[in-house]
Amino acid sequence: MNSCTGLQRTTAILKPRFEGTNICTWVGFKHVMYLIEEAVIEHFRAQGLAPRPLYEDKGLCLEIVNSDVRILHALHLDDHVQVNVTPLTRDGDTELTMSVEALIERDGKELKAVTGKVNVLFRFDDSMVTAHAGPAIPDDRIRPYTHTRILRGERRSVGGLNLSREPGVVAEDVRIALGADKTNSFVWKWHVPYFYCHYNDRLQHSGYLRLMEEVLDLFVAERGISIRTLLANKRWIPVVPAANLQMLDEAMMEDTLYTVFTVEDIFKATTYRSRMDCYVERHGSLVHTASGHITHGYARIDSRRDWSLVEFDAEVLAALRGERSSRT
Repeated sequence: MNSCTGLQRTTAILKPRFEGTNICTWVGFKHVMYLIEEAVIEHFRAQGLAPRPLYEDKGLCLEIVNSDVRILHALHLDDHVQVNVTPLTRDGDTELTMSVEALIERDGKELKAVTGKVNVLFRFDDSMVTAHAGPAIPDDRIRPYTHTRILRGERRSVGGLNLSREPGVVAEDVRIALGADKTNSFVWKWHVPYFYCHYNDRLQHSGYLRLMEEVLDLFVAERGISIRTLLANKRWIPVVPAANLQMLDEAMMEDTLYTVFTVEDIFKATTYRSRMDCYVERHGSLVHTASGHITHGYARIDSRRDWSLVEFDAEVLAALRGERSSRT
């Protein structure tokens, strides 16, 4: 195994963002993954591959294209989190792969709070916004991991559709083409805003994490078990022990994007695993741009500091199975 410069491991000491503590002082999964992303960026800075000079001087865009984490212990606001990033890249790889682990202190003991993997590649800038600045310049240190476009993994595209242009409306033939009529799924039609994008053009990895959180919020509301409803009636909050998200193709600023959220499995009334797939409208077809999974459970808030895991009751099970929604 090697890294692009021979550096074997870096360590960053970070704190969760204040924005991520939506329920008491626990940090939601999205901000846990943001923390991991920040540590990976610090890893590249330590190797002399900081994103700003790479982009400004050479027209190379650092892209996180895959993240996969397991959350073993909750992070809290004001935690000092030690994130170790270790390269796993092998000769012949076309992406840089890193393992990550986040350590925290609880009651004088060091605990492993998060483990996972992250994949990074570099993309030549070809934005129309910066075309006058000249072509991107390769960097020998990262040449094997540099690409003209993000195009990876197994993708499923759907053609021959009469796509509705009405904002927010998912045409029935689109639902059928995406398989939502045969699965326990929720489909959301959305417009990619500039503030989910980077490098002037593209929806970035963290933007997809925001999508994953938002589509879950819309899904449970549609099923009649919104976050606020369960907070008010049961003191329950969703908890996430595992999540992953990979980019497959590029979604561009102001693209129309369809997000399909599908409940795949319910495990012993304690957790459920869902899949998220994203497609963009392009020339009358739907192009598969991202896919991921997220596992949820529920916890009861016992105090401002403590919570405890619960089993799903009949109401929540019925909603997750598609037997109940806000419209019924």
